[in-house]
Amino acid sequence: MTADERRQLIGGLLARRGYADLSVFVAELGVSESTVRRDLGQMEEEGLVKRTHGGAVLISDRAGIEAYSERESTAVEEKKIIGRTVAALVNDGETILMNGGTTAFQVARHLLNWSGQVVTNSLPIANLLNSAANIELMFIGGYIYPRTGEAFGAMAQGMLDSLSVSKAILGTAGVTAEAVFNANVLMVETQLQMMRCAEEVILVADSSKFGKRALAKICGWDQIDKLVSDDGLEPKWREIARREGVELILAGTDKAMAAANDIDASATKTL
Repeated sequence: MTADERRQLIGGLLARRGYADLSVFVAELGVSESTVRRDLGQMEEEGLVKRTHGGAVLISDRAGIEAYSERESTAVEEKKIIGRTVAALVNDGETILMNGGTTAFQVARHLLNWSGQVVTNSLPIANLLNSAANIELMFIGGYIYPRTGEAFGAMAQGMLDSLSVSKAILGTAGVTAEAVFNANVLMVETQLQMMRCAEEVILVADSSKFGKRALAKICGWDQIDKLVSDDGLEPKWREIARREGVELILAGTDKAMAAANDIDASATKTL
């Protein structure tokens, strides 16, 4: 495997996850840590990724645009437009809370020129926003889950106990007619604490997540204030949102795009 091929694979992996640690790269590529470090160093010099303690986070789409198949790049375009639309819902000066996941990461990418406070338990989001001059960043610590770079557990929940934020922007692994799910049981407790300290809960989920269950239930529809998905969402789910009193915003519609365009021109300049 050539260096270019390795870097394409690294870009594809980061495009799917947003963040990965060295052990993941080593396992996926079948090479040594030193080789991965060299590749990441080169990609960082090219402005494609940003190295972190023990891993890397994606900065530029060029790192993964041609590096993975359509099957692997689940709803990438939908997540981008959802991220842009959600960022348009955030006002300057607000304090927002964000958990991890690829869709939430896309929201963060469109907040780079925004001004306010961000609280997050996501290493990829924290590393991305750390260089944004107008953002005050607070990282929620705890046990770091290596697959996603998210902190959770008793320490994270303890920090969240004393916080109050205007909006919590949360991702999900699946949504059914009854509930919202996460694939990790321990992360659910942290997500619930995030919801309790927020005035408004915004769930971000592309249309492929609907009709799917995961291991652990987070909450019912009644605990969600806004749901932002893409305009591929089936009518069944639109009706459920209406029935449950959840404000539904479909990224990709004219209305959503008009709102997103208010920040898009300035935000994308930094990507």
